[in-house]
Amino acid sequence: MPQLTPRFCINDTTLRDGEQTPGVAFTASEKASIAAALQAAGVDEIEAGTPAMGEQEVAAIEAAVHAAPRSRVAAWCRMTEADVAAALRTGVRYANLSVSVSDRQIAAKYPGGRQEVLDRIARVVPLALDKGLTISVGGEDSSRADEDFLQRVLDAIAAAGAYRFRFADTLGVLDPFTTDATFRRLRARTDLDLEFHGHDDLGLAAANTLAALRGGASHASVCVLGLGERAGNAALEQVAAAIPRVGLGSVRTVMAELPNLAEVVAAAANRTIPHGQPIVGETAFTHESGIHVSGLLRDPGTYEALDPALFGRERKILLGKHSGSASLRDALRGMDIPQSLLPDLLTRLRAHAERVKRSVTRDEVMSLLAVGAE
Repeated sequence: MPQLTPRFCINDTTLRDGEQTPGVAFTASEKASIAAALQAAGVDEIEAGTPAMGEQEVAAIEAAVHAAPRSRVAAWCRMTEADVAAALRTGVRYANLSVSVSDRQIAAKYPGGRQEVLDRIARVVPLALDKGLTISVGGEDSSRADEDFLQRVLDAIAAAGAYRFRFADTLGVLDPFTTDATFRRLRARTDLDLEFHGHDDLGLAAANTLAALRGGASHASVCVLGLGERAGNAALEQVAAAIPRVGLGSVRTVMAELPNLAEVVAAAANRTIPHGQPIVGETAFTHESGIHVSGLLRDPGTYEALDPALFGRERKILLGKHSGSASLRDALRGMDIPQSLLPDLLTRLRAHAERVKRSVTRDEVMSLLAVGAE
């Protein structure tokens, strides 16, 4: 029998962890707009916020629930009865209950030590289930947890009735090789769904997320534009685009909606999308180098592994210091210009680009051509 291609779930936490980016604060209407854009992009789960922050946040999460009725909208809670009660006021049907699992965090946060962690899971998860919530448990600082204790946590989660474990690389200390090996061990030891939540302190969050999926995770926790605490989280648009591209499997994400989603989030976060941001940045599908453009004009696949049309975008070819004769001929296509003028025009084009330190417009090229003809 042929092996079926797995479909991975994209779980977005822009409205929770993304809003914890220093200086970022979303209004209730902005949360609703982002939730609607996430739903339009086919995101499987939307982590809409932390209801324990107060009634204003409860109302904002409720607005997100109404804005994305076809998505799985979840609240993030600590492993406490009070947080579960707050979640119920938002109208969500899903909740992610978080508890620390590394000895360092346990020592700082739980006087009862490891046993208190296990006791909380055994007490709070069934309570939340009895209230009608579907429960996932997140292990804060999982990447620094003792493996034997982590196994006890997994067993406790399964016994309590939760369906998923979120492995959090809270401090972004993992590398892809360790992540892959870790998830292979976890997958062999539990029947729980596994989710990976990676931070980008070493710039490896997206790579670690892909490694976790390859190792046995089925859910990827991400943020639009890689927002999040400190250096941020794995970027939704990068992970969603990479999963099918590297042959891991499929996602429900609507790729053509990713640029609009990024713009909605950037506006609400009062952030500028970096020009070179993968997938959604202004120059992500822009070419200037003469060698590249010469190949692209013959076969786009020579220098594009991703088709910009997949994301509702178009290829751009700009003129600048690194342009070649093929770029120049393409820019002047349809004009009756003697080929003998092109070498000198290209020289002046490159010099002009160096002076102005930007791309050169077609009108500027025509001015350079006119000056050269005098």
